[in-house]
Amino acid sequence: MANKQSEFHMPAVNLLGQGSVNETGARLAGLGAKKTLLVTDAGLHGLGISENIAKIIREAGVEVSIFPKAEPNPTDKNVAEGLEAYHAENCDSIVTLGGGSSHDAGKAIALVAANGGKIHDYEGIDVSKNPMVPLIAINTTAGTGSEVTKFTIITDSERKVKMAIVDKHVTPALSINDPELMAGMPPALTAATGLDALTHAIEAYVSTAATPITDALAIQAIKIVPKYLPRAVANGADMEAREQMVYAQSLAGMAFNNASLGYVHAIAHQFGGFYNFPHGVCNAILLPYVCKFNLISRVERYAEIAAYLGENVDGLSTREAAEKGIEAIERLANDLNIPKGFEELGAKEEDIPTLAENAMKDACALTNPRKAKLEEIIQIIKNAM
Repeated sequence: MANKQSEFHMPAVNLLGQGSVNETGARLAGLGAKKTLLVTDAGLHGLGISENIAKIIREAGVEVSIFPKAEPNPTDKNVAEGLEAYHAENCDSIVTLGGGSSHDAGKAIALVAANGGKIHDYEGIDVSKNPMVPLIAINTTAGTGSEVTKFTIITDSERKVKMAIVDKHVTPALSINDPELMAGMPPALTAATGLDALTHAIEAYVSTAATPITDALAIQAIKIVPKYLPRAVANGADMEAREQMVYAQSLAGMAFNNASLGYVHAIAHQFGGFYNFPHGVCNAILLPYVCKFNLISRVERYAEIAAYLGENVDGLSTREAAEKGIEAIERLANDLNIPKGFEELGAKEEDIPTLAENAMKDACALTNPRKAKLEEIIQIIKNAM
């Protein structure tokens, strides 16, 4: 399954654990920063969390300008506005604070700041020529993995399509995962982001670009999620569960950063870009349906996934074990109150052909283990409606 030659990308330094956010200022100063743009969302800014981070940064002698306008499913317009703020404030670095949306917006701003043009110019794989400006990613959700990856996903507002920008130059210089920042995450967001992490791990494990390194990372993430995610959803102040989910999502992020993903993400990106649905929820809805489609191409791996999820597969055939693993995924999503399908979110039947056509063009589709025809992608989406 592994390629004859492989690369492995991740941030040079990754801080994990309670209190790790307190190192932000010193680490930023160590990168030579004089003034940074702190990219975050309105919610975190309203809670005063961005000001707390800005204080830590200023205490290290680095000036800060806060851009609290990162949107869910950030758009090209959002990136352009952030880039304008970056230049207007004469910044030389970026700190992102939040979940995948803040990180994706910040990484896109940093990439264009270093390379010029518009974010549209960098859609695809390794298009840029220059490393982005120094960037530290502070994570507040346990799911997207964006703080450790070379991916940034930006919606083209005119086409209503999510642009997958997969570029070694958008890997942050430093990631910070402090579970204390995640204690206030509401249960629904905890569930969606946690299942996003599980999706990353499973898609990386069955990817055509999987290697022994990405396998090791994915397996550990798959083992952690079903054990600790329900606890984190049930009680957000359960710091052991929060810390374990920090590790799970980081491991899964590093796995898919190098093995890439598959049809779950290729399709989920379209629902996010077209309807602005939450990314983690889209993945959670789609995961079992894509697993069923992929089953014949990776039946042994899906059987192994069942065991990693904690299912008893003694005495079962490989196929039976694999199917039991998919049932476990469905049961976990049900326990965590994930919507049953996309119609519940407001998706329309007539949009399915457009969503399917765009999904087949998504970069994440390239490493899916079973190659689909357009009508098969349409059927997966119909099943998930």
